Formats: sequence, structure tokens, C-alpha cells
Amino acid sequence: MKKLLALVLALVMALSLVACSSSTATQPAANDSKEPTKMTIALRAGAYGDAIKSCLPAFEEANNVKIEAMELSEDDLHSAIALDATNATGSYDFVMADASWMAEFANAGVLADLGSLGYSFDDDIIPATTAACVFDGKTYLAPYGGNVTVLMYNKALVEAAGYKPEDIKNLDDMLKICKASQAAGKKGFIYRGDTNNNLTVDFLSILASFGGWVVDENQKATVNTPEFKEAVEFYLELIATGDAEKKDDLIASVENGAGTMGIGWPGWYKAEFTGCDYTAITGVAHEGDKAYNANVYGIWLIGVPANAPDKDLSVKLLQYLMDKDVQKATIEGGGVPCRYSCLQDAEVLKAHPQFEVVCKALEGGVYRPIMKEWPQMYEIIGSELGNIINGIKTVDAGLADAQAALDDLLK
Repeated sequence: MKKLLALVLALVMALSLVACSSSTATQPAANDSKEPTKMTIALRAGAYGDAIKSCLPAFEEANNVKIEAMELSEDDLHSAIALDATNATGSYDFVMADASWMAEFANAGVLADLGSLGYSFDDDIIPATTAACVFDGKTYLAPYGGNVTVLMYNKALVEAAGYKPEDIKNLDDMLKICKASQAAGKKGFIYRGDTNNNLTVDFLSILASFGGWVVDENQKATVNTPEFKEAVEFYLELIATGDAEKKDDLIASVENGAGTMGIGWPGWYKAEFTGCDYTAITGVAHEGDKAYNANVYGIWLIGVPANAPDKDLSVKLLQYLMDKDVQKATIEGGGVPCRYSCLQDAEVLKAHPQFEVVCKALEGGVYRPIMKEWPQMYEIIGSELGNIINGIKTVDAGLADAQAALDDLLK
């Protein structure tokens, strides 16, 4: 009897082990039910932020992540990134940044070295656009949105003035067209005077065409100079033909024919526009003058904060967004890549012939001063330009005061 009881118990135990083994084998793998990893990214609100958002669903699905996109104005984005950098663990996994912030952010250790995370530029990226991405030999950012100043113009008003786009060969041609429009009861040149930053940046293409700039090769201020004065005096004559308007009103004005032209950016242009177009700024002030590089970069760059919670995942997102096929897919939604394969693609050019202009401008563009003081500098320059435009100060007095303030800032 004891032997029989022992045999029964052994059989029961064996069956129990088999049942447990079978149950374990049918359990789902642990990562099959894993909650998506949360990521938070800080974007510049507008066309380039929209381009990034359009790419996120595919990345989320492929990597089991859920991304929250914070869309901020330029000033708010700068402040948010700088403030978050003071935390041991950051709130942002990925950020957009303006090129002019590079020196400030690099010096403060805000951004991660992308090279150490395995990212490097490929040959398809327009080389000149990477200049603001590298600081002291380290790569901190990548060029995402190919923004560069162009001349937006109303096609009918330019034609009415007796010009074709290819005939606008210097600043004098722009002035003649705007004066003709003014004489016909239209506004000529439209400029943005709503912020010191916009006022300064829109003026830089005019300044560069006269061979002037805001600093020299030693990063010393060069505002109270003959070139700067000549550029300001010309600008006063040019803007007297039109009016100051905010961005959206400027675009609408040129599109509907109320205004003739203004300094703009490719990202402002929409495929459904019929009244306006854009062309490159030649960098020539007067006929026969030297041609300078007057295409000012406003490229939006992307990077990874140094205190990002998971930098490996963050750089994976950056590499995905910089992929040439992913970037090409953003074009219909307003994206303007800094890639030859996108800007020179035959099919893309059929739908977006302006990209030929953008590509040339990006190949020889110039970044605003990559200095940590630049935000303070454009406040000084814009403020004094405003004083001059509004008749509060003479050209000489405004430039002298700007020079003194910049010298004090940069000493």
C-alpha cells in the first residue's frame, strides 16, 4: 500500500510540473506589454516644427514611444532650453535651436556632443549649413530647416514696373520697382518692425550687400562705419515706399498685391499662393558693384540636451529626422531640407521650382554672428535702427550710440 501511495504522489507531482511548464510557455514576452516610453521635445512653433511633428507617428510606432511636442515661440524656446539645462535630469529629450544660440549653449554645456553619440554629417547635407553646428571641434547640432533670406515679391507689381524676377540684379532695381508701385498707389517695400530681432535680421541682407557687417573677424563691433551708414540711408529710402507689418500681414500684403516686396523666408511660401513668389538676393548694391553674400541663414537646427533622460534614444530620433527620405517626405507640408537630394530632385523641382533658388542661397549663405552675446546685440542694433527710422535720432547719432553700447557689451 505504501508503495502504491508513493507512486500516486509521484505521478501527481509530475503532472503538476508539466502543467506549470506549459503555463509559463504560453505567457507573453515581457516587452510585448511594455508601456510606451515617453519623450518630450521642444520645437519652434511654425512650419519647421510642423514638419517634425508630421514625421513622429512612424518613429513612435517603430520604437514604442509616445512623444509630446512642446511648441514655443523663438524667445520662449530659448528661455525654456536654457532654464531646463540647470536641472540634473532634463525635461526635454530633443530640442530645436537657432544658430545664434550655439556659442551660448556650447559654452554653458547645454547640448550633448552628437559625435560621441554616434552621429555625423553625410555628404548629402549642404556643407555650408553645418558651420553653426560645430563649436570647438565638437558637433552639437544638425541643420534641419533650410531657412535663408530671400526676396518675396508680388509677380504682377514687379511686371507692372517693367521687370522680370531675373532682372532684379541689385538693390537699386528693388528701389525702382518699389517706387513705381508707390506711384501707382500701392505699397512698395514691406518690412517687419515689430521686434528688434526682426528689424535687425531683415536689415542684414541690405547691410551685407553694401559690404558691411555687425562684427569683424575678431568679433569687434563694426556698426559705426561708412558701409553701415550707407546701408541704413538706403534702407530708409527703401522702406519709405512701403510700411512696417508683422510677418503674417507682410505675407498677405505681397500675396494679394497690396505690397510689392519684402525680405522673407522660404518657409513662409505656400504652394497655393498665386500672387507672390521669391527669388535670391543678389548681394549687389548698385550696378557694377561687387557682389557680396547677402543670403542670411535662419536655419533651424536640432540637437540633444546634455541632460536628456535617454540620450541614445534621443539621438536615434535625431538620426531618423535627418534621414534624407524622411526629410523629403516633409516637403509637401512646408519642409525645406538642407539636402542636395531633396532640393535638386527633378520631381520635387517640378512642384517646387523655387527650391533651385533656395539651394543656391544655402550653398553660399552666411550665419548671423555665432556669439553668446548675439541676443543682446540684436536688441541694441534693432533699438537704434528703430530710433533712426522713427526720427528719434539721426543716422550718425543712432549708429554712434549703437557702436558705444556694443563696444561696452563685447569688451
